Amino acid sequence: MFQNLKNLDTAFRHVKYLSFTVVLGSLCFAGYLGVKAIQATQAAQERVYILAEGKALEAFSATKKDNIPVEARDHVKMFHHYFFTLSPDEKFINEQLVKSLYLSDGSAKKVYDNLKERGYFTEIVSANINQTIAMDSVSISIDSYPYEFLYYGKQQIIRPTSVVTRGLITKGRLRHIDRTDQNPHGFLIEHWETLSNENLNVESR
Repeated sequence: MFQNLKNLDTAFRHVKYLSFTVVLGSLCFAGYLGVKAIQATQAAQERVYILAEGKALEAFSATKKDNIPVEARDHVKMFHHYFFTLSPDEKFINEQLVKSLYLSDGSAKKVYDNLKERGYFTEIVSANINQTIAMDSVSISIDSYPYEFLYYGKQQIIRPTSVVTRGLITKGRLRHIDRTDQNPHGFLIEHWETLSNENLNVESR
């Protein structure tokens, strides 16, 4: 009889230990699933889907800080593109310059006013001159704010009798402003000035 009781006590302890192990294992497994679920939710929130031509394209969200160098370079590139890409059409010139002035402060407006006063834009129209700009590189320093930049490009001026290629180097700095339709990157160019604009090549046509 005592042997039977002893066997029952041993069996009860085994069942207790087994139950405790199963419960502990279940809790650990539930915790693991909870962590994985949180990670999956966070990963899903980072995904952005863009609908283009009836197709859902996956993109990933990022903070503006992550994109500063890319957006800053494109902002500087587009400003110079608008300011220096001109055709012998007064309306087109005005549209280009208005776009560029949305991306910059009064320093660019001052350059524009000086060129206008000298009759530069009138000469482009009257002499049938095409002017283009090709960016070589942009150096952005994001170690301090506002961000300073150096722009290197080649300007091509196509006249009826010649094609002039000039090397263009400018500098300035960038500060943050609100994004708008006219300024999608949310930067404003300040203290913009030309460091060099020398002829590199002149070809007769």
